[in-house]
Amino acid sequence: MSETIVDTGLGDARRSLAALRGEVAKAVVGQDAVITGLVIALLCRGHVLLEGVPGVAKTLLVRTLAQALDLEFKRVQFTPDLMPGDVTGSLIYDAKTSEFEFRRGPVFTNLLLADEINRTPPKTQASLLEAMEERQVTVDGTPFALPDPFVVCATQNPIEYEGTYPLPEAQLDRFLVKLTVPLPTREEEIGVVQRHALGFDPRDLSDINPVAGLQDLEAGRDAVRTLHVDPKVIAYVVDLCRATRESPSLQLGASPRGATALLNTARAWAWLSGRDYVTPDDVKALARPTLRHRVQLRPEAELEGATADGVLEGVLTTVPTPR
Repeated sequence: MSETIVDTGLGDARRSLAALRGEVAKAVVGQDAVITGLVIALLCRGHVLLEGVPGVAKTLLVRTLAQALDLEFKRVQFTPDLMPGDVTGSLIYDAKTSEFEFRRGPVFTNLLLADEINRTPPKTQASLLEAMEERQVTVDGTPFALPDPFVVCATQNPIEYEGTYPLPEAQLDRFLVKLTVPLPTREEEIGVVQRHALGFDPRDLSDINPVAGLQDLEAGRDAVRTLHVDPKVIAYVVDLCRATRESPSLQLGASPRGATALLNTARAWAWLSGRDYVTPDDVKALARPTLRHRVQLRPEAELEGATADGVLEGVLTTVPTPR
C-alpha cells in the first residue's frame, strides 16, 4: 500500500495540532511519542493512563499541553483520604434558600489530571467511571453534563506498590491508551538541567502560546471519524485482538472495546500522518499503547519475565499482515 499524502481540506487543523510538539518542547524536553499519544486521545475523545517513575514531568507535560491547546485544566492529587465528592462535587445546603445546591467538583473541566490515581481507594477511583464513559456526573438522580472536550489523564508509578490500589480491569478498559513516559536520554537530561540552571520555572508557563484550539480538534475529530478503512484492515484489527485471547501467556485478552479503540487510534494516527486511509502499519504502531493495559499476564508468565508489550510484540509477529 503506497503512502501518498493527500489534501483533505483540513491541512490547517493538522498543521496546528502537529505544531503542539514544538510548543510543548519549550517546557518539556523530548517525549514526542507521549505528546502524539495525548493528541490522538483528544482526537478520539479518549482517556489516557500515563505511567512513569517520579520526576519525568508527567504533570508538567499535561499542563503544558492544555496551555498550548487553550483548554481548561484542573489537577486532583489522589490520596488515601480523598472522597468521591472531592472529585465529582457534592450537594451543599444553602441556608438562605433552604435548599441543597450542587457544587461542581474539579471533574468539570476539559483536561483533568488524576495524579497518582492508584493511591486512592477503589470507591474514589470508581467516582470517575460514569464521567469517563457517559461524560456526565449524576448527583441525587440529576445528571450534569461535562464540558466537551473532556479527557482524563491519570498518572501512576510503575514501581510503587505499597499503599496503592491497582485499578480494576473494568476501569483500565475505559482508558483509550496507556502511555509509558520514559526517562530522558543523557543529552535530553543535560538539556533539562541546563534549562533549570538558566532559571526555568516549571510552575510558570507564560511562554507557552496556544497554537491549536477547539476548532482544530473538532475538525480533526470529524476527519478521523470519516477516514476510510479497508475491510482487510478491520479484519486485521479483530484478528490481533482475538489472538491476545488465545495467547498462552495471557489470562485476559483484549475485549471488543479494545478492537474498536485500536481502530480509532489507528485512524487518528493515519490522519495526523497526512493520509485519508488506514494502513496495517498504523494499526501496528498503535497496538501496544492501545492494548497493553487491556491484557493481563498469567502469574507463571510474569514469573518467567514476560511483559504485556513483549506478548503483544509476539502477537504482531504471528498474525498475518494484510497486503
